[in-house]
Order: sequence, then C-alpha cells, then structure tokens
Amino acid sequence: MVNVNITESAQKYLRELLEKQNTPGIAIRMFVSSPGTPQAETCIAYSRPGDDRDADVPVEYEGFTAYFEERSLPYLDEAKVDYSPDKMGGQLTIRAPNSKMPKISDDSPLEDKINYVLYNEVNPGLASHGGVVSLSHISDDMYAVLKFGGGCQGCSAVDITLKEGVEKTLVGKIPELKGVRDMTDHTDKSNAYY
Repeated sequence: MVNVNITESAQKYLRELLEKQNTPGIAIRMFVSSPGTPQAETCIAYSRPGDDRDADVPVEYEGFTAYFEERSLPYLDEAKVDYSPDKMGGQLTIRAPNSKMPKISDDSPLEDKINYVLYNEVNPGLASHGGVVSLSHISDDMYAVLKFGGGCQGCSAVDITLKEGVEKTLVGKIPELKGVRDMTDHTDKSNAYY
C-alpha cells in the first residue's frame, strides 16, 4: 500500500509539468536513492512509457499516473509532496520522514535492519569520538561488511570497537548475521581519535 500524500496543488503542478513534455502516457516515478542512510534523497522523476518497472506500484491521479518504486515504499511511508506558488513561480517540496530511517519489521530486508541498528544504536556512541560506521554490503556468508569513517578511521582501538561493540550489538539484534568485517583502510590516521 502506498502511503504518500500528493496534495491537490502538487497534483496540479505535476499534471502541468507532464503536459508540457508532449509525450503521451508520460508519468512520474517516485523513489528514494540511498534509502535508509543519512544520504537518502527522495526523488520524483519523469517516467516515459515503458520506463516503469514490474515491481513499481502505480497510483492513478486525476490526469496522470504515479509509479512508486516498491523497494522505496517503507521509506516513502507518510511522505508528503506539496507545491506552494510564489512570485518566482513556486516550489515543489517533498517531506519523507522515513527516508533516512524506515520503520522496520521482522519482514524488512536484512540491509534495512542493519542500517537501523547502525544509525540508531551504534553511531550515536561513535559520534562522541567523531566516528561513524556504515554498511558497505552483506557478504554471501552472512557477514556485514562495514566501513568506518571520521575518528574511527585509523584509530588504534577500532578492532576492539568492531568486535566488542559493533559486532555484539548487530549480532545480538539481528541473529541471522554471523558477524562483521571491516573494509576500512586504517593506515590513514589523519582523523583518528586517540
């Protein structure tokens, strides 16, 4: 189910934009790039006929169709698209409160669960040392491959932090994980916390 509020003024604005494209059947597509991370961006793009994907969820509005990327739906939950006209023409705004940190459940993808724990439980503790950790990928043998940055990169205590802090927290919360691995180059000590 799509829980995105596209206000009347935003629908009118989007309808007018689509009409100017002179492409029969053109629609919009809404998705979140880098979902579940601090770099998450909520995007609206043109979707030309045939550009929609099988997993996209179509919603019909008056005069146009909007496709919502299925993978982005948890991040788009409670999103609002609004348009405010002003003297300079107006501004389309998108507020997606769950784009950086979705509501997770037992059915959530493993990547979402890991990011949730990293950003809510691990990174606040590392921030006091100017550090941050992010998920690079999940290995085939079920290890979370992490990248440390800020004060953690090059820190002499990173092995202890990795095994005693991050790994215990992640595996404790996400039992399907076998452990964590570090892909960071710790020879660069320029920002290291001592």
